[in-house]
Amino acid sequence: MKPIWIVDDDQSIRFVLERALARAQLPVRAFADPREVLAALDADSAPQVLVSDIRMPGTSGIELLAQIRRRHPGLPVIVMTAYTDLDSAVAAFQGGAFEYLPKPFDVEKAVELIRRAAAERPGRDLADAGGLELPQMLGQAPAMQDIFRAIGRLSQSEVTVLITGASGTGKELVAHALHRHSPRAAGPFVAINVAAIPRDLLESELFGHERGAFTGAQATRPGRFEQAAGGTLFLDEIGDMPLELQTRLLRVLSSQQFYRVGGQQPLQAQARVIAATHQHLEQRVREGTFREDLYHRLNVIRLRLPPLRERREDIALLARFFLARSARELGVEAKRISEAALARLEGSDFPGNVRQLENLCRWLTVMAPGQRIECEDLPPELLAASPEAGAATPAVDAATAPCDDWVAALGREVRARIQAGETDVWQRLCDRFEGELLRAALGLTRGRRQEAALRLGIGRNTIARKIQELGLDD
Repeated sequence: MKPIWIVDDDQSIRFVLERALARAQLPVRAFADPREVLAALDADSAPQVLVSDIRMPGTSGIELLAQIRRRHPGLPVIVMTAYTDLDSAVAAFQGGAFEYLPKPFDVEKAVELIRRAAAERPGRDLADAGGLELPQMLGQAPAMQDIFRAIGRLSQSEVTVLITGASGTGKELVAHALHRHSPRAAGPFVAINVAAIPRDLLESELFGHERGAFTGAQATRPGRFEQAAGGTLFLDEIGDMPLELQTRLLRVLSSQQFYRVGGQQPLQAQARVIAATHQHLEQRVREGTFREDLYHRLNVIRLRLPPLRERREDIALLARFFLARSARELGVEAKRISEAALARLEGSDFPGNVRQLENLCRWLTVMAPGQRIECEDLPPELLAASPEAGAATPAVDAATAPCDDWVAALGREVRARIQAGETDVWQRLCDRFEGELLRAALGLTRGRRQEAALRLGIGRNTIARKIQELGLDD
């Protein structure tokens, strides 16, 4: 039986895997340097499976993988890494790796994976990933590693993908990654937020319009489908698409053709579609507000992004990354965060998810007085919501917590207004809700709009526009 080869510059990793494979009665040979592996390949026959670290002195695991692909395209290679970023995973899969194994790993699961690789022995000839950019996504939580693997496996595909997850979890970031690591990477990435465009303009935004198609259409204008030709069209918040436009989108996905508004000639749809939503589309299908056939067209491959509270082990990693990036953007020295402050962050639920953590790190970069961030430097509302701050107060059952009372009150208000015959309930209540959000945030920040925008998780332009629209200038 051919041996399993292990290559890692970390002696402890080699020792653990050697012992585990020996207990499993699998022959094993260990190497400390990729150059030793290449020399052994020249002198001996290839192993059953090669297990390699991704970052080693001299030749990296990705470079070793590329050379092995050329010499022995059918040899299964399992890539290990302690660097929990998306690009490492994608590079491994694009380079032809059988599997990607993040450290630290469960030894028994690693042995089982090696057994499976030895049994399957796939022969995939994929291109070397080449030069990689700086990490765009980070995460060591198992759920994020599953996302990285999926993006890697989809890197040679143009299949339709549906991304689900709560607001702020990074759905557009995943869509960018799917585009960036796809055969369409050289083409445009065009994003449109379906919920942010007025209903009567959305059709023209998506499909374009001919001159004279409607009042104000003084020139022919291409839509997002045409702009994304050869690349990727990202439809964010697809759950908010009106039913009549869902029918048109379904026709485009099934026939690969569409018409501009007012147009007579069919145009070829040449964009890959990636959709995202924070809503439960299955529930909307049951309610009759989302077409079931469109749902199945979009739901070819589904990626669910976990909320930050389900990946607390990533909070410290992300916080340090966001602090460093914020400092680089602002041209200042990066601030360090104490273990006690990190513990407070890890104990927070972050309802705004990764976006909220990113905005918090921007705020700390600007507002924290020293170079080392301590617990007292964190925003008051975060401290108030932390387990330590709430330890002295009586426990409150989550099902009857006061934060849910306003939801019930809102439901009562909606029903009362509809029963009273009001026809503009949506706009009136939305305006009151947004106004209260802005008044509360501006009150906490003493009228500082930029800080209020950071706290709310919105942009400076958005808060300025909303203040003007709602007449809150005073």
